[in-house]
Amino acid sequence: MQQLLKKIANCTTCINKLEFGARPVISASKNSKIVIIGQAPGSKVHASGIPWDDKSGDNLRQWMNVSKETFYDAQKIALIPMGFCYPGKGKTGDLPPMKECAPLWHHLLFQKMPEIKLIILVGKYAQDYYLENNNHKNLTETVKHFNDFLPKYFVLPHPSPRNNIWQSKNSWFKSEVIPVLKSIMKNELA
Repeated sequence: MQQLLKKIANCTTCINKLEFGARPVISASKNSKIVIIGQAPGSKVHASGIPWDDKSGDNLRQWMNVSKETFYDAQKIALIPMGFCYPGKGKTGDLPPMKECAPLWHHLLFQKMPEIKLIILVGKYAQDYYLENNNHKNLTETVKHFNDFLPKYFVLPHPSPRNNIWQSKNSWFKSEVIPVLKSIMKNELA
């Protein structure tokens, strides 16, 4: 696993497309029990090199009811984005993750992690890739029907503060989805 993580850290496959250069951000262990697949590092994470080291990460940890110590313990939780490097800014937020990363690296990572009990798919990019044609007509419907994907996958919207409007329009998310997520996290990490 260490050799694979080193290869990923040195990856420059997309360097010509990355305005701020290649800096793959990932955390994983052969013993990881839970895998969180997010979108791609933002500018703050690109600068720090620490996955989910921003307000989105704070929100995600709160949703899961886990401490930073637990969240960043790769023996428990692997943090794997769809695109490992910061893709840069677009008109309405960050650009989409680089499409090369997931097909290039994800299957190799999963081969090295036999202890996985749950994969959390955060946001539409991860859900589209992993659920393929099994997801619902949009992210809201996919998250609303999160039980359809258990026990292998747990689907979530992106925890960005930009999604606060979505959360206020979909109050069922906090009352129906988050309690189940917290319960599953507690059981899997026990």
